[in-house]
Amino acid sequence: MPTLSMREKLIQAGHEIFYREGFLAVGLDRLLNEVGCSKQTFYNHFESKDDLIVAVIDHHHEWWSKELTERLMRTAGPNPRDQILAVFDITEEILNEPDYRGCIYINAAVEFPLPHHPAHQSARKAKADGVEMLRELAERAGASNPEAMAQEIDMIIEGALVTKQVSPESDVMAIARRAAETLIEKYLPTTV
Repeated sequence: MPTLSMREKLIQAGHEIFYREGFLAVGLDRLLNEVGCSKQTFYNHFESKDDLIVAVIDHHHEWWSKELTERLMRTAGPNPRDQILAVFDITEEILNEPDYRGCIYINAAVEFPLPHHPAHQSARKAKADGVEMLRELAERAGASNPEAMAQEIDMIIEGALVTKQVSPESDVMAIARRAAETLIEKYLPTTV
């Protein structure tokens, strides 16, 4: 396994602790102490804690984009219609992981609610990329309106993520999947 640079160590440690405890709840001194990094070394890599937070969100987005693509292929193969439904299966797996602490992008947007804040913008971009991925799947599947289908499926997923955080005992993904199946019938041509 390659040795991580100090920048990579800071991003990795930031990801772990911010996701577990919150971006605002963790002070920079605590993070630096856990990594074994001086403030001077930190500032050689990042302008501020906010700069690190953006790097953490961007790093997570890069990782998750690749991970989701691989999981979709493993779960549903190359069929875009099957991949759209597989998004719900994969999301359910993640929601049921013991260390799941909510969607990191939603968490960031809640902790940094001002739309001009860099962390909010980074989370917003990651979410927009998710909608674009759904739009591409819908288009490849032959949707009559890929943009609308992607937006509606994304809204179902976002609602499920938040509902699961508020009501962890609920079977949100089964409900979300039923709603998505209705959208698939609405937007996609029937298969023979």
